[in-house]
Amino acid sequence: MYYLDLELRRLFIRSYQPTHEFKSLRLPNTNQLNKGADSARGDDAASLKSAVKPEEPALRSDEKDGRGFDHEVTGRLLCPVDYDWCRAAHRVAIHDYHPEFLVTAYSWPTFLYENENFDPNNPTDGLFKGKLLVKAFKQIFTSPTSVLKMDDEPSPRKRRRHDERRTRSHVASLLGMKSVCPRAVAYAAVQLRFALSSCGTWRVVDGEFNY
Repeated sequence: MYYLDLELRRLFIRSYQPTHEFKSLRLPNTNQLNKGADSARGDDAASLKSAVKPEEPALRSDEKDGRGFDHEVTGRLLCPVDYDWCRAAHRVAIHDYHPEFLVTAYSWPTFLYENENFDPNNPTDGLFKGKLLVKAFKQIFTSPTSVLKMDDEPSPRKRRRHDERRTRSHVASLLGMKSVCPRAVAYAAVQLRFALSSCGTWRVVDGEFNY
């Protein structure tokens, strides 16, 4: 199953640019695709829930309750850049699903930006450079150790299985990723948003937000 998941990731990443190699691939049947996609997404979501989270105040890694817009930090990170999370009126409007403060996929969440800094006069400045987003990308496509290195944290000393060492730590290599591509960033962003949210299980629609 792991290698099916890996092949699905490979197809997903490469599909943004049609090539002869992609066209010649024999795809699994629909049930295999759905099962493999669900398994891969679930594995990545479980990994991010505990590994990638805001530092202050601390969040419990074993549960999702209290995250999302019920938490000061995760709420700020999820807040669309069009609104000001520091303003109490905006926070209340978001909680109450005010029609002028709906959180949808048409607005960039704050966590996408470097240092959570959005410049309305230059909206692409710092976009997709948020620290947590970079961590999420590394956690999924490179290795948990690379995430620890971002914070200069010591790597946990534990004995890993041979198959884990060959696969989980080198997903990007096995996918044939030579550089960061748009779809990989989009996938990491979706997974990070879900990790920061209060949703206990994956669903396509979260409130007014449609993944």
